[in-house]
Amino acid sequence: MNLRPSISRSTLISRRPEWVLIFASALATLTIVTIVTFLLIRERADDEASAIRSANNVIQLIQTEVLRNAGLYDTALEGIIAAVRDSEFGKIPPSLQRQTLFDRAITAPFRGDLLWVDAAGDVRADSVSDVPRHHNFATDPTFVAHRRDPSPAVVISPPFKDRLGHLGWCVSFSQRISSPTGEFLGVASGALRLAYFDELFKSLDLGANSNVSLLSLNGIVLARQPELPGRALVGQDLSHRPNFQRFLRETSGSFKALSSQDQIERLYTFSRVGDLPLIITVAMSTDTVCAPWRRTALLVGSATGLLCLGIFWLTVMLMRELRLRRHAEAELAALAATDSLTGLANRRSLDQALNKEWARALRQDQWLSILMIDVDHFRAFNERHGHQGGDEALRNVAAAIHSSIRRPADSAARYGGEEFLVILPDTALQGAVSLAETIRRAVEQQPPFANDQRPITVSIGIGSQRIRAGRTLVALLNEADIALYQAKHRGRNQVSYADVRIEA
Repeated sequence: MNLRPSISRSTLISRRPEWVLIFASALATLTIVTIVTFLLIRERADDEASAIRSANNVIQLIQTEVLRNAGLYDTALEGIIAAVRDSEFGKIPPSLQRQTLFDRAITAPFRGDLLWVDAAGDVRADSVSDVPRHHNFATDPTFVAHRRDPSPAVVISPPFKDRLGHLGWCVSFSQRISSPTGEFLGVASGALRLAYFDELFKSLDLGANSNVSLLSLNGIVLARQPELPGRALVGQDLSHRPNFQRFLRETSGSFKALSSQDQIERLYTFSRVGDLPLIITVAMSTDTVCAPWRRTALLVGSATGLLCLGIFWLTVMLMRELRLRRHAEAELAALAATDSLTGLANRRSLDQALNKEWARALRQDQWLSILMIDVDHFRAFNERHGHQGGDEALRNVAAAIHSSIRRPADSAARYGGEEFLVILPDTALQGAVSLAETIRRAVEQQPPFANDQRPITVSIGIGSQRIRAGRTLVALLNEADIALYQAKHRGRNQVSYADVRIEA
């Protein structure tokens, strides 16, 4: 029996829990992944913020130390300038002039000498010797700049190799000495060994591929630790590098960028050193900064992946169980709607189909035809071949009926005993007669059962009406039943409808 509309609808309904399960599992997986991703992103941001705080602490430590030393040099230079400007200074005996000029001199490791250089560029007084060391600074760029610029501001020179002693690489803090009338009287200068910064920076542990640098505002590297193997960076000009241009623009802050020296991505934290023309940078490798986060991300990601796989596996198993349950229910429903002997629809399904097709034909003002089929002389056949033979004959008749039905809307059922019924929606009398003849011939042409000389035949009665208000299903069934009675009364193995007989 064909009940496709109701089966399709029930199938969709039965599959609804499966789709709900898939949606719920997908939503749960998406929620877990979203939450874990958010937490990992926040964890990475926290790690970067912690690294920036650490870098700022390092910068503040270095700033404090540099400003303290700059203050000492500033005090010492002011003492030299004040003494030189004093009109009584020239009256002091030469043996006391050195003590007067350098009474505020700085004595500590890595700090260099103090000099008073006159307007001609000659060393007039030296903090390390009663007899000034001989040297002329008239062509020195820093001396020339002081001579041209009347500003009393402290100038920090580019790195230079000490030419008067053995201080190595140094920078100088220098100020112009001017008379009350603005006349250039010379320069007060103090040297600071860059080894001082190297020792200070070496005490800092920033991690692999990380470094700390001290730069002048014109982009000259004053100190850097750790140094690059085989490359001397002190004195190198970085003023045209993109990272240094950003240092100048923003004064202080943090950003991530590739290093122009070794192409390693680093987290740069930088700041100007007070009012001095110096910039401190702490460059921490992002690999070092993110190493703990990567370990956490690997652990959490693996656990999350296993959890999602577990959810997926459970979903697959539940879907499998749902399919098995649906198949079992479908099989039970089919068994409940099918005649176990013939495989056609049973009487219960037949009644449902009749009522449904009647209602549809009534709504749409259509024809509805019914074929009532009865196996001829079945009791006699049953007596000759027994119940097993009779059952086999009924199965053969059912197979012939089923194979003769072509349209999906048509349906066949076992009506009871040796009787069958075929429902033909939207089929007028002529079409019903044609199909009935097809069924009758198909049964008649089957091979004899167990060499029985009497072939199995059927008689068919047709009920056919255009369904309209006032007509009943009972009347249509009675019409088919009466026609079947007429076919049997007139000799069997024929199709009959109303009072007209169609013989074989």
